[in-house]
Amino acid sequence: MKMGSPFNLIIVSADSNIAHHLARKSFELVDSLSHIFSNYDSSSELSKINASAGFMPYKMSPAMLDLVQKSQDAYIQSKGAYDISIGPLSALWRYARKSKLFPEASTVLATKKLVGLGQVKINKRLGTIFLPSVGMQLDFGGIAKGYIAQWVINYLKANGIQEALADAGGDIVISGAPLDQKGWLVGVNLPETTDDLLNKKLQLSNCSVATSGDVYQYIEKQGIKYSHIINPLTGYGVTNLRNVTIIAKTGASADWLATACSILPIKEAKALALSNHAALLISTLQNGKLHFDFTVNFKNYWQTAGINEFKK
Repeated sequence: MKMGSPFNLIIVSADSNIAHHLARKSFELVDSLSHIFSNYDSSSELSKINASAGFMPYKMSPAMLDLVQKSQDAYIQSKGAYDISIGPLSALWRYARKSKLFPEASTVLATKKLVGLGQVKINKRLGTIFLPSVGMQLDFGGIAKGYIAQWVINYLKANGIQEALADAGGDIVISGAPLDQKGWLVGVNLPETTDDLLNKKLQLSNCSVATSGDVYQYIEKQGIKYSHIINPLTGYGVTNLRNVTIIAKTGASADWLATACSILPIKEAKALALSNHAALLISTLQNGKLHFDFTVNFKNYWQTAGINEFKK
């Protein structure tokens, strides 16, 4: 268990001692990075940044600066759909799901005023960040797991492991295909299910894949499910019964794109994915029937033709 989710690591090696050693070092790496980006660890760097909100700029570590810059780029590209300053809204809706008390509209509106990465002052030259208002909080929930999984794969490559898979709670980063196979086989789950998969699997190597959906965490009001994926532009969880699968070059990219494409209208989501040289599949449940939207490059990753069989 790492970062609140199972972290699975597969290493292909002829030497089990080397594999065990690198696995142990990989999980130590995960712990060190989690200590930087976790908002559940009161001593983490992220917690210190959030505690400094409204008071003073904070000097970031190189890893924090790197992820903040990637997050800022994601914010700009997604036109605010992906926003790491969503922390206050994340906390509000986390409490709502736990207490099963739907917040008042006035509370959501007041909280939303503390959100907006455009308000945050980032000085890349000095490596500092400043949250100008007390109560502002950063939350890397939509990018850190993929980012950390990528670090693990990069570490393994640097230590001679060319065939590996790192799965950080569903954010998966993979290197070379194992044992002369064409690729790692990865299943894609259906909307509103935990175990049901599409009948075709993805065949992947040297890339990352992430799927976002609302089956695990949501709050319901008047028959409408509000996902844990919050639209920072409205302040509310998304209500579409949609699963989004992204295949991208890096773990961080797949992670934030899956979140942003869960929020954006389908046409904009497809354009955003393609502009990042990523492939996108959106599975939507409409009146009990599955509807698929996808970028033309997604079909390149099916184990067999697969995607052409789906009816739109």
